[in-house]
Amino acid sequence: MKKPAYTKHDVEVTNKEPGYSGFFDLNIYTLRHRQFEGEWGPEITREVFERGHAVAVLPYDPATDRVLMIEQFRPGAFFSMNSPWFADDTSPWIYEGVAGIIDPGEQPEDVAYREAVEETGTELTDLIEVCHYLVSPGGTTESVFVFIGRADLSNVDGLHGMPHEGEDIRPFTIPLREAYDAIAEGLVNNAMTIIALQWMVLNRDKVLAKWG
Repeated sequence: MKKPAYTKHDVEVTNKEPGYSGFFDLNIYTLRHRQFEGEWGPEITREVFERGHAVAVLPYDPATDRVLMIEQFRPGAFFSMNSPWFADDTSPWIYEGVAGIIDPGEQPEDVAYREAVEETGTELTDLIEVCHYLVSPGGTTESVFVFIGRADLSNVDGLHGMPHEGEDIRPFTIPLREAYDAIAEGLVNNAMTIIALQWMVLNRDKVLAKWG
C-alpha cells in the first residue's frame, strides 16, 4: 500500500476558537484541505476533542504465559452505555491493559514503565512496540502507542492507582488465551486492549523466542 498523496501540509487552518477547557480541552477549528482532484475544498468547521496522546502496555510473563490486566471504572463507558446498543447489565468497570497519558518531555516507553508501577505495582523489564494508532480521527487528536511489556507476574496483588486522581484500580493476571477469548465474549471491549491481545496471540512464538 502506498502512502497517501497528501500530507498535513495540504491542510490550511483559517480560524481556531476555544470551546471548553477543563480536564480535557475542546477547540473549534475552521479549515480547508485539498481534494482528490487537486483543488482546495470549501472551508469546514469542526469541533476537535484535544485528548492528548497515550500509551497502552500489556504486561506478559513468558514463564507462565499469563498477561496482566486491570479493572477500573471509566466515565466515558458509563455514559456510552445509556444508548440502546448496550445491555442493562453491561458494566462501566472495564478490563484493560495498563495505560496512561504522555506528559510533556516524556517518551512513550517512559510512560509504559511508569504506569505499570503506578497502576499495578509491577516493574517491566523490556518492551516490544506493537503499533501507534489514531483513536477516533474524525473528532479527537488522541493517538495511542501500544506495547507488550515483559514482567514477572508471580506477585501481583492489592489495589493501585493515584488517589488524588480518583483512581481505584484492581490488577489481576489471566492466561493469555483466556484473555483473548474474552474479546469474543464481549468482556474486553476497548480498542487498545483488543489490539494488544490480538497481536500477542498472533506473535506469541516470536515473543517467546525473544523472551523465553
